[in-house]
Amino acid sequence: MASNGEHGRRVAAVEQAFRTLPERYLGAEAHFDATYQIRLGDVGKAWEVRCTPDHARVHPGATARRPDVVIGTDAQTWLELREGRLSGIEAFSSRRLYITGELDLAVAFEGLFELPGHRPPLLRMRMIDVGDTEVSTLTIGEGPDVVLIHGLGGAKSSFLDAAAALSADFRVHALDLPGFGSSGKPLRAPYNAGWFADVVLRTMDALGVRRAHIAGNSMGGRVALELGLRAPQRVGGLVLLCPAVAFIKRGLHPIVRLLRPEFGLLPHRFTRGMVEDHLWGLFADPDAIDPEIADVIVDEFQRIYSSAGGRLGFLSAARNIYLDAPFGRNGFYPRLSELEPPALFVWGTHDPLIPAAFGRHVRRWLPHAEQIVLEGCGHVPQVERAEQTAGIMCRFFRQADALSATDAATVRAA
Repeated sequence: MASNGEHGRRVAAVEQAFRTLPERYLGAEAHFDATYQIRLGDVGKAWEVRCTPDHARVHPGATARRPDVVIGTDAQTWLELREGRLSGIEAFSSRRLYITGELDLAVAFEGLFELPGHRPPLLRMRMIDVGDTEVSTLTIGEGPDVVLIHGLGGAKSSFLDAAAALSADFRVHALDLPGFGSSGKPLRAPYNAGWFADVVLRTMDALGVRRAHIAGNSMGGRVALELGLRAPQRVGGLVLLCPAVAFIKRGLHPIVRLLRPEFGLLPHRFTRGMVEDHLWGLFADPDAIDPEIADVIVDEFQRIYSSAGGRLGFLSAARNIYLDAPFGRNGFYPRLSELEPPALFVWGTHDPLIPAAFGRHVRRWLPHAEQIVLEGCGHVPQVERAEQTAGIMCRFFRQADALSATDAATVRAA
C-alpha cells in the first residue's frame, strides 16, 4: 500500500503530465473535435481533454460537456503512456485500460501528443486519401512492414491485440477497408476483392510502404490473397486466418445473384441481441473473450451499420464473397495455383463460416502452402487465440524475411 508521500508524488506527476498536454499537442485533421474524459481510479480524479484541429485544452474534473470517449486506467499506467514506455493498445490488450465510446477516437488520443524530449508518439492514426475514398489506418512499431486486414463486418479493432504483439518486431499497419470502421463509405464502389486490393495498394503507397507482409482474416484473407496474386512484388509473406476462399457448393447462387445490396440504402438495423448472437457464434469458446471487448465490437458494428454507406458496403461485400467463382475462366482456385509469395493458411476446427475442410481444396491447388489447424478455435483466431496467433504470424513473417534474403543473395551471386 502506497504511503501518503508516495501517493502525493504520484498525483503531482499525473497533474504535471496533464498540464503539459497542450504544449505537446501535434494537431489533428480538419473538423476534428473530440472530448475525452480520463479517469484515474486509484487517485480518484478525472480530467477532460478537448482536442480540435489546432488546440488541446485540459480541464481538471468532469464538466457538463458529454465526452465522446471515456478512458479509464490507473496513475502508473497513465504515466507510462505519457512517457512512451507503453502504448495505448498494449495497455488495452493487457486490460490495464478500458474505454467507452468510439474505439478509434480512443486509440487516436495517444497519437495526438508528442512524447517527452520531442519524441514522436508510439502510434499514429491517419486518414489516407486514396482518390475515390479515404482509409483509416493505425501504425505502430518499427521494423519490416506488416499490413493487417479485417474481415466482413469487422474493423481494424479486431487486430489490436495482434498489432500490439507484432509491434515489438515489425512496423504494423492495421486498416479499415472502405465501407467499414472509420474509413469512407462510398455509395458507388464494387466492394469486391479486386477493388479492395487496389485500395490497400494505394494505402501502402501513401504510407511509404514499398513491400509488406500481409495478414487477413476472413474477407480480409481473401483480399490478402488478391494482393499476392496481383502484386506479388509488393508482398512478403501471407498469413490467411480463416480466409473467405471461394465456396464449392453454391446451391443458393441464383438467389444471391438476385439480391441487391442497394436495399441497404433503405433505413434498417440489426438489434443488439442479433449482433451479439452472431458475434458469440464466431467463437468456439466464448469464455475466452473478454465481455468488455465484445461490447466494444458490438457497439462499433451498430454505429457503422447505422449509416447507409455502411449497410451498402457490408451487403455488397457479403454478396461478392458468396458469388466468388471457384472454377472456370478467372476462377479463384485456378488463380490460386499461380500465387507466388509464401503463404500460411490458419483454420479453426470450430469455424462455423469457413470450415477447416476448405484446406483440402487449397492443398490441391497450392500444395506448397503451409497449413495449420487450431483445435477448438472458431472464425476469428486473432481474437480468440490472440497470443498463439500473433506467435504464428511473427514466426512465419521472420521465416519469409529469411527466405527473401536468401533469394536476394542467390541473385547477387549469380
